[in-house]
This record gives sequence, structure tokens and C-alpha cells, in this order.
Amino acid sequence: MRSYLWLGVIRDVGQYVEGYDICQRMKNKTDVLVGKLKLSEVLEKPWTYLIVDFIMKLLLVAGKDAVLVVCNRLSKMTHFVETTERTLVKGLMRLFRDNVWKLYRLSESIILDWDLQFAAEITRELNIC
Repeated sequence: MRSYLWLGVIRDVGQYVEGYDICQRMKNKTDVLVGKLKLSEVLEKPWTYLIVDFIMKLLLVAGKDAVLVVCNRLSKMTHFVETTERTLVKGLMRLFRDNVWKLYRLSESIILDWDLQFAAEITRELNIC
């Protein structure tokens, strides 16, 4: 096994990398700051800030094959609501009304991990109600 160590190896490798065009173009910039981090707001009231998602592709039990998960961001308390994968926006609003808003009132912020069209339909349906 060969040993590639010599006096000044760090200096020589550094000079080679500085002069090599591909090394300069592909090198990560570690000294440039991207920006300041935004601090999360301090949550004061429970059930005003929610995270909502579906658990899909479950076994069919009593005609239900999905679960709507509603999580309170402050206390991490969750509600699990059984539903179907074919739930439309009106059905989702009915699930929210009967299982979350009935208990805790309308929320200030809801984080959804769904596509924009579905979120727009939810907003439109909320404005109708």
C-alpha cells in the first residue's frame, strides 16, 4: 500500500483545488448565510392552530378505509375520525363540524399537506358555511 504523504501535502492539495476549475464550480459555499431563521410563534390557546392529514389505504372495516387525523399544535392532542378515501370537500367539512369545531370552535390556522386545488375547495366551502 502506498502512502501519499509528504511535507506540505495540505498546502499542495489546497493550491491544486484552488486552481482546478471544476473544483471551484462544484464547491459548496459554507461562508454565505442564507438568511435568518424565522422563529415559530408562541401558541397560547389550544385548538386554534391545527395540523390535518389523512391516513389512507387501510383495510375496509365497517365501510371505512381512511382516518382523518386532526392534531392540536400546542398540546399535540389528536382526534382520529374514521372516514372513506372518497370523502369530498363537503364531507370533510361535515367531519370537521361534527368532530372538531363542535368541541373547540373554529380554528385560526390549519396546516394541510394536500394539493392546492383541494385546499382552495376547502376554503370556498368554509366561506359558504
